[in-house]
Amino acid sequence: MTDWKAVAVGFVVIVVVGTGGLALPVVGQIGAGLLGGFAAGYLAGGTLGNGAWNGLVAGSISGIVVTLFAALLGSLLGLAGGPLGGLLGGVGVLVAGVVLTLIFAIDSAIAGAVGAWVKS
Repeated sequence: MTDWKAVAVGFVVIVVVGTGGLALPVVGQIGAGLLGGFAAGYLAGGTLGNGAWNGLVAGSISGIVVTLFAALLGSLLGLAGGPLGGLLGGVGVLVAGVVLTLIFAIDSAIAGAVGAWVKS
């Protein structure tokens, strides 16, 4: 069962640390997913599967939110190249965002399982 309080805390941790982690492009984002997933898994507690699930949900939601924001921003900046520039800018960012969402989800799930294990 999803512990929405744990997911919300994990989401906030991922967004805050991920925003600060923009200075270190790959390491910062992966670190954000690990910290947020660990927080969600630790707060949810229970079995490894429960921690992994809550970490996965937190990572997935944050990845989707970041993807939508980045795609919107890419579309707006791409409009300088005309309608086709906006379309290509938005779609390119959206594809990269799907990869980012998978990265957030996978490492958050692993860290969530570790967080639940540490708590038990």
